[in-house]
Amino acid sequence: MIDLDNQTTLHFELALLEKIASSLTTKEVELIIVDDETMKALNAEYRGKETSTDVLSFPMDTPFTEQSIFGIPLGSIIISEAYVKVKAKELGHTVQDELSLLFIHGMLHLLGFDHETDNGEMRKREEAIIKQFDLPKSLIVRTGE
Repeated sequence: MIDLDNQTTLHFELALLEKIASSLTTKEVELIIVDDETMKALNAEYRGKETSTDVLSFPMDTPFTEQSIFGIPLGSIIISEAYVKVKAKELGHTVQDELSLLFIHGMLHLLGFDHETDNGEMRKREEAIIKQFDLPKSLIVRTGE
């Protein structure tokens, strides 16, 4: 279900991310873990922001309405290794927890949620998933700011 491209030395268990993904979709998802320099370049190219970021999501654009019939993936999630490590340490939880939180955020973007325009719908959905998987609530606090 998750096509992983870990371009870093970040160590984590894919099993939890697989459980999270399968609770949200039956479609394949590409997960790419990159270094900070790569994330900064991607953020500049695709969002016009000259800084790094934690997670980027790229939904798969397709003309088919039933993507799963054709095996077309939901999209790609790119996560910054540096951001995962810094935030995990800063907030006092594990790298696995931080990666899972960012993966949830990216998955919801792939599913069409947009916290900048949806009147709190994405935040509520994140909160439910975080509770379901017994993860730290730091993402809820960060996205509520």
